[in-house]
Amino acid sequence: MTDPKTQPVSESPPAIEPSLRAIAMPADANPNGDIFGGWILSQMDLGGGNVASLRARGRVATVAVTAMIFHAPVFVGDEVSCYARIIKVGRTSITVHIESWARRRDLQRVKVTEGTFTYVAIGPDRRPQPVQPE
Repeated sequence: MTDPKTQPVSESPPAIEPSLRAIAMPADANPNGDIFGGWILSQMDLGGGNVASLRARGRVATVAVTAMIFHAPVFVGDEVSCYARIIKVGRTSITVHIESWARRRDLQRVKVTEGTFTYVAIGPDRRPQPVQPE
């Protein structure tokens, strides 16, 4: 597993399809006009959960968020895209690294956050279950 903190900061978004796109709205902002970090975190969790759920072929639950880094603010009107890639699959867990990029109104793209999220596959009994092989 590669430590995302030791990787060079890329100058463009990953060359994969985003797992989520959302527009930052005024209701998501603080009084200074910056988007709340919790809103960004929730978007990342949705995008990562989508990728983990597809890999698990079923329901997953978030169990950990680690190595969360906020690089730059998100502003009202920014289009936020989350790019998620699986970096580890355990017996019941799936670890996903997520980068969030904002596309500003001037079309500039900026990496705004990145973090590592861990999900656990959940069975019909709402208990952890093994992740199915690929």
